[in-house]
Amino acid sequence: MSKEDQMLEELKRIREAIEPAPPPPPPEKRGLWQEFKDFLKEYKVMGLAVAFIMALYLGRLVSQLVASFITPILSVLFVSIGWEAPPIATFTPTLFIQELITFLVVAFVIFILVKITSRLGIE
Repeated sequence: MSKEDQMLEELKRIREAIEPAPPPPPPEKRGLWQEFKDFLKEYKVMGLAVAFIMALYLGRLVSQLVASFITPILSVLFVSIGWEAPPIATFTPTLFIQELITFLVVAFVIFILVKITSRLGIE
């Protein structure tokens, strides 16, 4: 390669180095729905909502279990031992069953909603 060709190559490299880069392409226009879906995906809102709702209803179920079964047993034990205890609690399995059915219905509805949202591309 001749000296002139080397100089031309070097000038081309200098020119490429000092030329500004082409501007990035403009962001694609996204609709409000797509932005909302991206928000739900990025922050994992569905998972958080499911966990929050399930925890709420599971807490209610455990609370009713204690009120329906454990508290009456303990109150009978305290009275039989001779300790002063609050009035004997009543054994109410129907309230627990009611709360269990509520929990199962809510869990099923959440399951259906998660299936629908996953088909829409929201997870």
